[in-house]
Amino acid sequence: MTQPTAIAHTSMTDAPQSRHDLRKILLQKRRNLDASLKQQWDAELGQKLQAYCAHHQITSLGVYWPIKGEPDLRDAYGTLAAAGMQLALPLIETRQQPLVFLDWKPGDPMLDDEYGIPVPAQRSVTILPAALIIPCVGFNAQNFRLGYGGGYYDRTLEKLPRPLTLGIAYQCTLADFAAGEHDIAMDDILIAG
Repeated sequence: MTQPTAIAHTSMTDAPQSRHDLRKILLQKRRNLDASLKQQWDAELGQKLQAYCAHHQITSLGVYWPIKGEPDLRDAYGTLAAAGMQLALPLIETRQQPLVFLDWKPGDPMLDDEYGIPVPAQRSVTILPAALIIPCVGFNAQNFRLGYGGGYYDRTLEKLPRPLTLGIAYQCTLADFAAGEHDIAMDDILIAG
């Protein structure tokens, strides 16, 4: 398991007192990243993702479409798809329910979902990926992820069989926070920065 290194980070004792406040601070940190530095870190994360998938012999992967300054790994998606990996993008089919993963490869027709996030235009071919990459608004030293607060990934990971989970994060979003009652730790977290 890849353990995050403990360096200067946001602490709940000297900063926000709620997940909502912490989320706002971490999202602002992400928005403030220098564009060229972010591009460099995204390329580093893409390389780490490819190496991780090769090492763990992952054949199907649930990916994400980057929003709100999330690491953009779309170049890596193209490389993985060209190597024969089956990819899927998440869809919120019903509120308060687990995500559905739609079969997808770069270049497939896309439509925006009700949140304005691009998803595959086809809605009939779903898969259960062996592994998921999950963007982190923040993460802690115990591999718990702070997301946007909707709980969709946690509900998805409650279902069995549970896929391998790989958080994707920038080092500057390492934070001290306690895991919530329904939070599920990531198996690993890939970090750049």
